[in-house]
Amino acid sequence: MSETSAAARHAMRRAARAAGQVERAVGRVAAPGRNVGFPYRAPTVPRGVEVPEEPPSLGADYDTDWARSPAARVTRGLLAEGPVRAVVRGLASPEVFGTDRLDDVRRRAADAHDAPPPLIFAPNHHSHLDTALMVRAVPFTWRKRLVVAAAADYFFDKRWKATLAALSLNAIPIDRESSGRKSADLIRGLVEEGWSLVIYPEGGRSPDGWGQDFKAGAAYVSSRTGAPVVPVFIDGTGSIFGKGMKRPKPGRTRVVFGAPMPPVEGESTRRFNARIQAAVTTLADEATTDYWTARRRAAAGTSPLLGGPDYTGWRRQWDLTTRRRQGIAGWRRPPTRRWPAL
Repeated sequence: MSETSAAARHAMRRAARAAGQVERAVGRVAAPGRNVGFPYRAPTVPRGVEVPEEPPSLGADYDTDWARSPAARVTRGLLAEGPVRAVVRGLASPEVFGTDRLDDVRRRAADAHDAPPPLIFAPNHHSHLDTALMVRAVPFTWRKRLVVAAAADYFFDKRWKATLAALSLNAIPIDRESSGRKSADLIRGLVEEGWSLVIYPEGGRSPDGWGQDFKAGAAYVSSRTGAPVVPVFIDGTGSIFGKGMKRPKPGRTRVVFGAPMPPVEGESTRRFNARIQAAVTTLADEATTDYWTARRRAAAGTSPLLGGPDYTGWRRQWDLTTRRRQGIAGWRRPPTRRWPAL
């Protein structure tokens, strides 16, 4: 027993000597760095001096100017034609309709030998997949100078997320909690410089699969800059990767563009916003029926509402399932049997 104890003490002494040697070796290696000062190390602060806090650099204060540099634009083009295109095609299989309604704007610019005027694309919003879908669906004439308004509290709360969103989508931070003038001035300045904009009037993804009331962001920017608003309806992304889903389920989608809507002189922002919402509602009806039926019901004021029925509970979810079966969002469901099994 004593021999075992002596062997253990001997092993402990050897381990202690080895640890001391390692510590001294590390000290010798790190010694030169102890004398390195500013600017390689943070400067010392004298006692009694209060150092002002650094200005915030995330959220709505994140600077995205670098994302519109030539190098960043080339990188974003490669991402859009590579990974983004593969993800959109693999998950969403999009069908795009209505881009011919933008031909008049493009043709007038070409006849005048001018660059195409900036447009404000205002789609509904059910999924994070909507932005990638819009980046691929917007005609190349405007896609090459396209910025996306993104929630500052979600996409720009961490450095890596902000960098990824700005580089891959040319996203700019928008403060959803308050009508900050900084965000409004940023958007207005970019549109006046010729950049087109994707902005979601609902302000966020649908929580239950139905649409939400539109906020006046698109109408406000259009009224201040004169850029027309293009209503857009996206069908199918809510069932693929809606809010609350843990993983996407591949399906099919449809993107329908409407005719550009220029601001009317003397029209209030509230009335313009109501026109935009009505136009997206008509496009939603067109996506599940046809052009003529949708326009006839819009004229009669009987278009199905984006927000769904007024009642709540299971009946609202039941109607959502019926609505999705009318479009292509429910393509995975088997057809209703119309004859008995023999």
